[in-house]
Amino acid sequence: MPLEHRIDHRLRLVLTRAVGTLTDDEVFAYQHDVWSRQEVAGYDELIDMSAVEHVAVPSPDRIVRLASVSAGMDVGMPPTRLAIIAPRDFEFGLGRMYGAHREMDSRNTKRVGVFRSRAEAQAWLGLDGEPPLEV
Repeated sequence: MPLEHRIDHRLRLVLTRAVGTLTDDEVFAYQHDVWSRQEVAGYDELIDMSAVEHVAVPSPDRIVRLASVSAGMDVGMPPTRLAIIAPRDFEFGLGRMYGAHREMDSRNTKRVGVFRSRAEAQAWLGLDGEPPLEV
């Protein structure tokens, strides 16, 4: 499974790791399967793209569509955060594009930050006192 996740209820955080080839269908399925659960409403999210070997996105329009679908699933209050760990340029750029399109959607209540390292991402989430978080 290219997208593995676990839910840490103590930290109110969904931890996700992408591995291998990441496809468009898998990303949309993950968004729907995980974020339609009532138990994670109001949780922050950490996505680690460090183990991705290839991203198969059919077009930039799909990033825009994913941002729209994601924003439409936001629960409103409290605002939440999504930290994306993307050490390589391509995934970093995709993360920034996704975040920019989410911010333009009026339904969005999730701040998106894209980082090169786990330590930066955890600090931004306010979890710098935690040991390195893994899926």
